[in-house]
Amino acid sequence: MPYPKKLLNDYETVALDLHPHWWYFFKPVAALVVSIALGIFTLTLDDGNLRTWLGWASLVALVLSALLLIQRYSKWSTTNFVITSDRIIYRTGVIAKSGMEMPLERVNNVMSNQTIFERLVGAGDLLIESGGEDGQQRFTDIRNPQRVQNLIHAQMETNEARKFGGHAPVNDVATQLEKLEGMLTRGTLTQAEFDDQKRRLFES
Repeated sequence: MPYPKKLLNDYETVALDLHPHWWYFFKPVAALVVSIALGIFTLTLDDGNLRTWLGWASLVALVLSALLLIQRYSKWSTTNFVITSDRIIYRTGVIAKSGMEMPLERVNNVMSNQTIFERLVGAGDLLIESGGEDGQQRFTDIRNPQRVQNLIHAQMETNEARKFGGHAPVNDVATQLEKLEGMLTRGTLTQAEFDDQKRRLFES
């Protein structure tokens, strides 16, 4: 299910609308496969009592894993990670909806993380640091997180160019500098990275 267009602001466009990576289904699918394998194994047993007991156990496991898969699919289809021309939006929930919105101009840093296995399947996590109260937001099971990371940076540059004509006003420079100092204090940036970002900020 795509993110509803009626929830977008005027002139706001969607650059990316993602559901979680298919790896999101691994646990319920694995449980379903195991329960089916247990049922097949039960049919090969000669002991009548054991076969009956395992038969009921495999049936219960099959029903529960099937319900879990259905529940997981419902949540998957109603979970959206959206990048627009103005915001980053995360929205989830089958009936009751919850989520967060982060204006692009408040994004300080975007980092991606992938294990070796996640690199093989094309999944990973995104850690987005903002100037808001929440500070950091982690999003898991993101498809091609490095590509998404690059797209966020591109949208941030486009958004800044649209609002400021490519040049940040003086008061925005002070705000950005304050954010960088906070990241340096928290250890998110090294001193060298802080100096480089500060230099770029004053050159813009």
